[in-house]
Amino acid sequence: MPSTTFVDIWSSVIRLAIFSSVCGQLLGYSETDRVHDLMSRYPLIDGHNDLAIQLRRHHNNLLSQVDLHNLTSAATDIARLRAGHVQTQVFAAYVLCGAQEKDAVRLTLEQLDVIRRMCTEYGDMELVDSAEGLRNAETRHKIACVLSIEGGHSIDSSLPALRMFYQLGVRSMALTHNCNTPWAASSSGLYNYYPREKNSLTFFGQAVVKEMNRLGMIVDLSHSSWETARAAIRISKAPVVFSHSSAYAICNHSRNVPDWLLHELKRNRGVIMVTLFSDFVACKGRANVSAVVDHFDHIRKTIGAESIGIGGDYEGVLRFPLGLEDVSKYPVLIQELLRRKWPEQEVAGVLRQNFLRVFDEVERVRDELSLSPPSEVQIAPEEVEHPCRLVPLLPNTQHLSLAPSSRPPCFLWAALLLPASLLALH
Repeated sequence: MPSTTFVDIWSSVIRLAIFSSVCGQLLGYSETDRVHDLMSRYPLIDGHNDLAIQLRRHHNNLLSQVDLHNLTSAATDIARLRAGHVQTQVFAAYVLCGAQEKDAVRLTLEQLDVIRRMCTEYGDMELVDSAEGLRNAETRHKIACVLSIEGGHSIDSSLPALRMFYQLGVRSMALTHNCNTPWAASSSGLYNYYPREKNSLTFFGQAVVKEMNRLGMIVDLSHSSWETARAAIRISKAPVVFSHSSAYAICNHSRNVPDWLLHELKRNRGVIMVTLFSDFVACKGRANVSAVVDHFDHIRKTIGAESIGIGGDYEGVLRFPLGLEDVSKYPVLIQELLRRKWPEQEVAGVLRQNFLRVFDEVERVRDELSLSPPSEVQIAPEEVEHPCRLVPLLPNTQHLSLAPSSRPPCFLWAALLLPASLLALH
């Protein structure tokens, strides 16, 4: 009996593939059916959505005046999240960089309030603050909401403020947005806040990362300068994420991640959640679905599929690739991955398993650090001094002698708020 040759084996494989395809067509199981089946088993965790800022811009945060099942003023609503198989949405509390040195903390609290309200007042949604809560929400067929803060200016250089945000349920924070903070550098040059020669973390910035590790808060490096990101990755005991960034090798925008930094991320066991903003996908012109998946392919080739997630950035930008105009279109993206022969298990990782692993490991590090006391590191006054920051010191005669017209806006001394009977105690 003649031995089986490679040609015979290959011919059998081809016949089996053709047979399977024909059977699938005869049984009515299309590519679309395959995508929806996969996404039903592994529904998407989307790493970044800015719906809250649109609720402020268009509706002044008056949630009673909108219907989140069908929100025509946005690309995100409950009906489209369901259609897109989005089971978990990381919602960002974002305030403009112009609020830095003013009322960023208050505005962030207001944005967290509107996210918490929409995720508790609508039965389709459920506010979660742990990986276990996320999984439990899936079993109940709820859209899980994870609270995040987009930009370290929201904590006003205060570790106690960071801890209080954690108590409110915040489980992720981006170190910067489009502006430097006194302790971390941004990838953007749009604002002139806190210019520095070294675009990395200061001593206080390192303390922020360490305290986030202790709390169990995910460190988000989207919008950070590359040097800030590298420093944070090397300091962090837990995996980090880029919640909405893409590959610099495909589109050379400073918001994207270069290969050398991807390798740092790989060593950290973190995840880059590919974003869909056309300007970060194609650099020139409007992108399409194929251009988006080029980023997935490059990152997979460079550091592996286990380091990839999805962070659409819907509501945060204006231009999305053709075919991916709103959150209901995620199946189109997954279909293109499958067409490019991505194994289903790798796609499942991209959809949710990779982010869940990061969340689990962040909580594991938190548990390991549970006996560590809260950090009492404070930023040096000269690093953060600005006219709206109250200095809790006894009044100085020289400052008190300033004429009201010569005092800078928001100028105030803490001691001026204390009754005379208490001043003797300090």
